[in-house]
Amino acid sequence: ALAGFSDGASYALSIGPTNGDLFRRIVAFSPGFAAPAVERFGTPLIWISHGRSDAVLPAQRTEEVIVPGLLDLGYLVTYVPFDGGHEVPAEISDEALDWIIA
Repeated sequence: ALAGFSDGASYALSIGPTNGDLFRRIVAFSPGFAAPAVERFGTPLIWISHGRSDAVLPAQRTEEVIVPGLLDLGYLVTYVPFDGGHEVPAEISDEALDWIIA
């Protein structure tokens, strides 16, 4: 699995699909962008969370651009919004870990 928070989440969503043969699952906590390369290998599953009140990287971009863009590319995406800001609450990290090992 490949995971990250904030900029790390953006990087995970950008390099993960390019290396989908190495990473079968990608977790992104509060990403700001996703720029998967044109050349992709494998089809990793993707799990994304974002706080609805995030003032650093607004969740609206995740909901309206990132998730639909990944879906359009054929990825299976699980999106988990939560009440909160630019953070990873314990229950969200627990849910992501459960998803990784499922």
